[in-house]
Amino acid sequence: MRKIRIAIIGAGLASTPHALALKELNDEVEVVSVVGRSPERLKHFASTYGFPVSESFDAVLADPRVDAILVLTPPHTHLEFVEQAAAACKHVLLEKPLDISMARAELAVQACRDAGVQLGVVFQNRFRPAVQRLAALAESGALGRLAYAGVDLRWWRPQSYYDEPGRGTYARDGGGVLMTQAIHSLDILMWLAGEASSVVSASATTCLHSMEAEDFASAALTFESGAAGQILATTAAFPGFPERVELIGDNGTAVLDGGHLRVFFHDGRFDEFDDPSSSGFGAKPMDFSHTAHRDLLRDFFGASHEDRASLVTGDDALRVQRLIERITNPKGQRQ
Repeated sequence: MRKIRIAIIGAGLASTPHALALKELNDEVEVVSVVGRSPERLKHFASTYGFPVSESFDAVLADPRVDAILVLTPPHTHLEFVEQAAAACKHVLLEKPLDISMARAELAVQACRDAGVQLGVVFQNRFRPAVQRLAALAESGALGRLAYAGVDLRWWRPQSYYDEPGRGTYARDGGGVLMTQAIHSLDILMWLAGEASSVVSASATTCLHSMEAEDFASAALTFESGAAGQILATTAAFPGFPERVELIGDNGTAVLDGGHLRVFFHDGRFDEFDDPSSSGFGAKPMDFSHTAHRDLLRDFFGASHEDRASLVTGDDALRVQRLIERITNPKGQRQ
């Protein structure tokens, strides 16, 4: 199988785990070029990882060697990059979220569908070993009929994090803790529990941060399966704690704290699995291993080559973003 040839758009904070992962995948994926907005940052990124630099995004689109484009730019720029890439018949792997609004997110998904190209989204937590073990457990029916599914994310970000231009704003990020941090755990929740039929929610900006969007959100859910659900997400919980995903079934309960999975069965059996890798829940957002990114990249580029669906699709990301919209904007007042 020949290598998949890709271009990277963006050389900011999100680029490091991708670059580390791509270096490990160099037998499968070739980075043809990198494009970035900041010449200094682009030069440093390209020289650090040995990637060639392209003169422009237009040059990337016109390059017949490029099979797929990895978009790592701020959320408010995603739609335009996706539309242009799709029009050039390039597959797209997109950092979360799809874009800053449901309308723009839906257009991004539709652009790839119309062009017949793959659209993947970077929800790398699906590839963490403990999450995959939990997913296999849920899919097997070992927990029985689902009664409850919940997410508890109590992370910490200092004010200096939100002092960076655009952080926590609707214009650039599309929201706060839900869109930027908790979105990964919400993806896991919906992957395992399905759609929510009802949502009752509250969101706020606490006194710990000066920012436009929410740093706290909570919701009570009812899933279409009839199971109850709950979400709590904040970046105001110093010093930060591993996120928790909990599933309660009529045969047992599974609790995932970060990478530590415990399963308690009604018949007395107990199962435990530990993945020591972090998820960046404290003051250092990038304090996590790149291995989940590596596995996500391998899955997406393999799917593109084999013409099959990747584990995380644009439609999956739309479901999560729609839930976030229902929590933070229940009356549809913000555009």
